[in-house]
Amino acid sequence: MSAVLLTAAVHAQNYPNRPITFVVPNPPGGLVDTSARLVSDSLAGVIGQPTVVENKPGGSGNIAYQAVAKAPKDGYTILVSYSGYHVANPILMDKLPWDLKSLTPIGLVTIATNVIAVHPSVPVNNLKEFIAYVQKNPGKLNYASQGNGSVAHIGTEIFKQKINGNIVHVPYKGSGAAIQDVLAGQVQVFITTPPSVMGHIQTGKLKGLAVTGKSRHPMMPNVPTVAEAGLNNFDLESWVALYAPAGTPDAVINKLSADVKKALELPETKKRADAAGVEVRYLPPEQMTRLLNSEIEIWGKAIKSANIKMD
Repeated sequence: MSAVLLTAAVHAQNYPNRPITFVVPNPPGGLVDTSARLVSDSLAGVIGQPTVVENKPGGSGNIAYQAVAKAPKDGYTILVSYSGYHVANPILMDKLPWDLKSLTPIGLVTIATNVIAVHPSVPVNNLKEFIAYVQKNPGKLNYASQGNGSVAHIGTEIFKQKINGNIVHVPYKGSGAAIQDVLAGQVQVFITTPPSVMGHIQTGKLKGLAVTGKSRHPMMPNVPTVAEAGLNNFDLESWVALYAPAGTPDAVINKLSADVKKALELPETKKRADAAGVEVRYLPPEQMTRLLNSEIEIWGKAIKSANIKMD
């Protein structure tokens, strides 16, 4: 065995023997940060070492991605990756301070479905009626997003292509401003993750037509999935996955991935995830790569077709 391989093997055998840092490309709160703390807290008990969550927001996620891509390849600096950045940025941005080959997957950790929510002024009661209304009234309705290139933007464009309908895009800077105009009826449609609209659907201020994942949301049991509502082949799930710098020893990746799986299977982890409105869903590295490649292909077609540009 060469000296390099021997060193890597010894390192993996002793791994981890000090704190692991999870770098989050978003500010505290929200899907990505919540997922990071959920996984890191549970993982600490599994590995018997402290874990640290470090928020590095900014640059559409690129600050955090670059930091991890250039970090030591030792398994102690981990990226908490968000699909909205990992899938879209390489397609939308010509010059990135990182690239897909600079990161290697550890595994998928959480999924958040999206909800097709509309203002009560829209004269529909279910998804089939909504699709028919959109097709009969092209350009009459507006939809909100958190900004150009966001999951809501790209996801709604994919939805429009699926139903052959025209809804006009109104971009905002974040969910807060978007939801205010949706509640006021100035914008009628918002396809977004549950936290922004769940409470308003429960109180009747918005209509929840469908969730875009594979199962119903536990806090909105009366809202069907898109498949149950009659629309097939449309899944829009925001995901959070863990990545390490490319070149991290395979043995370290495999050990950490297996420990993450154990952490996600703990009953307390699922309980906390349900309360936060996210779904724990583990995928090993090779399946994570397939998921990423599939979404890059789907999103790439939607971005090109809709001529989506970053702000």
